Amino acid sequence: MSHITLVRHGQANTTARDETNYDKLSELGHQQARWLGAHLKDTRAHHPRVYCGTLTRHVETAASMALPSPVRDARLNEIEYFTLAQLFQDQHGVTIPTDREGFVEHLPRTFAAWANGEIDNAPETFNAFETRVSDALHEIGTDGGPAIVVTSGGLISMVVRQAMGLDIPSMARVALAIMNTSMHRLHPIGAQLSPVLFNAIPHLEAPDRHFAQTHL
Repeated sequence: MSHITLVRHGQANTTARDETNYDKLSELGHQQARWLGAHLKDTRAHHPRVYCGTLTRHVETAASMALPSPVRDARLNEIEYFTLAQLFQDQHGVTIPTDREGFVEHLPRTFAAWANGEIDNAPETFNAFETRVSDALHEIGTDGGPAIVVTSGGLISMVVRQAMGLDIPSMARVALAIMNTSMHRLHPIGAQLSPVLFNAIPHLEAPDRHFAQTHL
C-alpha cells in the first residue's frame, strides 16, 4: 500500500446557495492553491500519482497547484450538501443557515438525518457515499507510489471516519474543521490506512498569509 495525501480544494464561491454556483474557486481560492503548489515544489514533495474529483473546484485547484494531468474520478466528488439542505428544509422545516454560526449547528443535524435515512430523494444515500469513498481510497492506496488527491471537506471527513471509526457527530466536527487547501495524509500501518497528518497548511502559516486561512 502507498501513502495518500488528500487536499481540500481552495475557497469556492462563498455567497452561493446551490451546487452549481458554489462550484468555482474564488480568486483567493486560486491563490491558496498556487501557494500550496509552490510549497510542494519547494519541499520536493514526491507524488507520482495525481487524482482529483470531477467538480470544477477540484479541477481548478489542481490546475492552480500546477499538478500534472490528474486522473479525474467522480468517486472523489463532494456530497451535494446544498441539495441535501434544501430537501431537509422542505421535508422537515430545518432552515438553511446564512452564516457560519448557523452552519456549525446545521451540518451535524443534516449529516445525522441523512445517515438515518430521514431525507427522502437524496442525491445519494449515506451508505452509497461511504462505499464510493472506501472503494476509491482502496484502489488509490493499493500500489504505485505516493498519491495526491484533490477533493472536498465532506469526503475527507468520511475518510477520517472510516480510518478512525468515528460516529456521525464526530465526522461532522471533522468536516467543520477542514480548511481550504489543507493537507491530510494517510499511511499504511499494517493492512490499514491510518491518518498521520490532519489539516496541515504550512503554505498559509506566514503572518502575511493568515488572512487566507479559510474554512468557507
